[in-house]
Amino acid sequence: HVQLVESGGGSVQTGGSLKLSCSVTGYMYSLYCMGWFRQAPGKEREGVAAMDIDGSTKYADAVKGRFSVYRDNAKGRLYLQMNSLKPEDTAMYYCAADSADCSAGSVGALEGGPNVDHWGQGTQVTVS
Repeated sequence: HVQLVESGGGSVQTGGSLKLSCSVTGYMYSLYCMGWFRQAPGKEREGVAAMDIDGSTKYADAVKGRFSVYRDNAKGRLYLQMNSLKPEDTAMYYCAADSADCSAGSVGALEGGPNVDHWGQGTQVTVS
């Protein structure tokens, strides 16, 4: 049984940095595609970044050049390094995972939605 637990959120000033962590309980090698989504108040959940088990990545245009996603399968962790944070980055951030690779699943397409295999509970990021 796979569970995803996020940590690392908090409050930061504009231009600051945060690193989010997603701890995986279960067999992480079965999670081919993992990624991060976010949802701001009054807005729909949107994809931020995804990483396939082969190391390939995909980023939303809004975060390209500022955010980096990486995974450590041996430690069962997915990370999101966020630099040059802006107030519009304020949101609840969610870890997500699919058993399919990123070319075939919702996480890889940064689409989210009900077809995603696993979701975490979220961690709040506030930029002021």
